[in-house]
Amino acid sequence: MFRLLRPLVVLSLLVGTVACQALPGPSAAPVRLTVGLGFLPSVQFAQFYRAQQQGYYRAAGLDVTFQHEIDPNLITLLGQAAVDIGMADGTSVIPAAGQGIPIRYIATVYARFPSIVMTAADSGISAPADLGGRSLGIPGRFGSSWIMLQALLASAGLNPDDLDIRLYPDFGQAVGLQQGQVEAATGFRNNEPVQLGLAGFDVTVLDVDAITPLPGPGLTVGESTLASKRDAVRAFVAATLRAMDEISADPEAGLEDAIAVVPELGSDRATQLAILEATIEMWRTPYTQAHGLGAIDRDAWSRSLEFMRGLPDSNIPSELTVDRLVAEDLLP
Repeated sequence: MFRLLRPLVVLSLLVGTVACQALPGPSAAPVRLTVGLGFLPSVQFAQFYRAQQQGYYRAAGLDVTFQHEIDPNLITLLGQAAVDIGMADGTSVIPAAGQGIPIRYIATVYARFPSIVMTAADSGISAPADLGGRSLGIPGRFGSSWIMLQALLASAGLNPDDLDIRLYPDFGQAVGLQQGQVEAATGFRNNEPVQLGLAGFDVTVLDVDAITPLPGPGLTVGESTLASKRDAVRAFVAATLRAMDEISADPEAGLEDAIAVVPELGSDRATQLAILEATIEMWRTPYTQAHGLGAIDRDAWSRSLEFMRGLPDSNIPSELTVDRLVAEDLLP
């Protein structure tokens, strides 16, 4: 049996090469930034580790400290300015802003939505319509995986009641799939399918990218932080994008920087490199290739907003608009 990493709210973004001299110069007193990442340290945060290890944040006049939090906690901390910048799922930003939490999404990290449904390659499930009547494992009826599942099923005229939903609150649904406890399971595109494949268990992946363009994890800040530390936030974005650009060209370099921060990642370099390479693939889409990595697709956000507003039990107000959700002026 192999050990699956817990699904993480993962962060990544990229915008072409950002020259070092484009970053703001260091000040006499570096600006302190607390940056919230996912629940656990992971190779999926290699761009942040690289920017720190290679001195890009320091050269930009920043003193960066990482803090690991689950997504709901991080959203609250960002709104309170207890954390300056965080990796937050776009599908969490929308309802939070709808409830009055003062946050803005400032740069796309995952241009491809990370939450997916996976099935055994020989299951006969190759499209959303094939999920009808099947058993599916999911951590719970909440969060990005639950929203993704509803979008996926809606494309085939189905809803969750048409499936046998089985809850795995310990995030063990991928193991449940491997052991035959369920016929399908939710997961993260750059995590469980990668590790299952390396363990010899081939899967078919169903995603929502071509169905409903849900906004993936990205850099998010509180409005009070934007007011007080705007230049520092802009410098952080540029330094992080530079690191992502370099990792895209040389994943091994990103892995080395991740191991320097999280030494235990070095115990299985092959697996960690495979996860990082799968993560890099998710930084780019045709939209980001045309507009620059990190770019925010406002049309996709608008479509996602309308989809989420129509979900059962949605409390997203009709007056909430994309202009209230995103801020694009911090991108290089």
